[in-house]
Amino acid sequence: MTDLIFPGQQVGEFSVTAISDGYLSASLELLSNIDPADACRRQKAAGQRDPTAIHINCYLVRGRGRTILIDAGAGGYKQWGGDLRTNLALAGVHPVEIDTILLTHAHPDHAGGLMDEHGAAVFPNAELVVHRREIGFWEDEDNLCRASERARGNFQIARQAFDTYRARLRSFDSGEVIPGIHAVPLPGHTAGHSGFRLDSGKHGLLVWGDIVHFPRIQIARPDVSIAFDQDMLLSATTRSRLLDIVSAEQLIIAGMHLGKAGFARIGRTAESYEIFDEP
Repeated sequence: MTDLIFPGQQVGEFSVTAISDGYLSASLELLSNIDPADACRRQKAAGQRDPTAIHINCYLVRGRGRTILIDAGAGGYKQWGGDLRTNLALAGVHPVEIDTILLTHAHPDHAGGLMDEHGAAVFPNAELVVHRREIGFWEDEDNLCRASERARGNFQIARQAFDTYRARLRSFDSGEVIPGIHAVPLPGHTAGHSGFRLDSGKHGLLVWGDIVHFPRIQIARPDVSIAFDQDMLLSATTRSRLLDIVSAEQLIIAGMHLGKAGFARIGRTAESYEIFDEP
C-alpha cells in the first residue's frame, strides 16, 4: 500500500520513502542573480501553477532493523506544512516507531515538526542526530544577538528542538552516522548543513537537504541562491560542485524541496544541468 501512495526507492537493505509535509510559500524576490519576472516565467514553464510554492519533503528510511526519519518538516509553523504525521500514519508508521531522526539542518521547515502544539516531542523514542556545527551555531548567544527580527524565530525553533530532545541528542562531524548511512558536508545554507548518502554496489542515493528551494530554477542556474542561505556565495559553490558529482555518478537525489516526485536524477547539458524526476 505504501508504494502505491508514496514515492520510494530501494538502496541495498534500505527502503527510502518520500513523505510530504505540505507546502510553504516564498517570494521569488528572495532569489539572487535572477530577475523575479524571469524566475516566475521559468516556474510557469515548468508547470508550477503557483510559482512561489515550495514543497516540503521528509524521508522515511527503513532497513537493518531501523526506522529512521530524515528531517521532520515544519509542523504547521507559520502555517507551513504540518502534514507529516498524517502521511506517516497513511504509510503505516506511528511516531513512536521512529528510532532515529537525521537532521539536515535546523531551519523551521525541517525542525518545526519535531515538536507538537504543546512543545512535546512528536517522536518520543527517537535519537536526534545533528551536525556539531549546526548545534553550536543556533545555541550561540552572539549569533542570536546579531540576528534580524525575522531570523530570531529560527533560533527559537532550533533551540526548542535541541532542548526537547536533549537527552537523546547526538552530534557528528563527518563519516558514518548510522551503519550504512554517511554524512556529506554541504556548507553554505547553514553552518552544519549536511546531506546523507546511502550506497549499495553501483547504486547510490543522496538526500541533499536544501541544495535547492526552487529546483526548476536553481538546477539550470546553480548561481541562483536564496535569502535563506547563510552564505549565498558558498551555497552556490556547493551547489555547482554537487551537481557535477551527482550528474557524473548518476546518483539518485532526494531533496526536501524537490517536489512531490521526491526523487530525481541530474543530467549534464552543454552549458548547465537539468533535472529528471525518478520514477
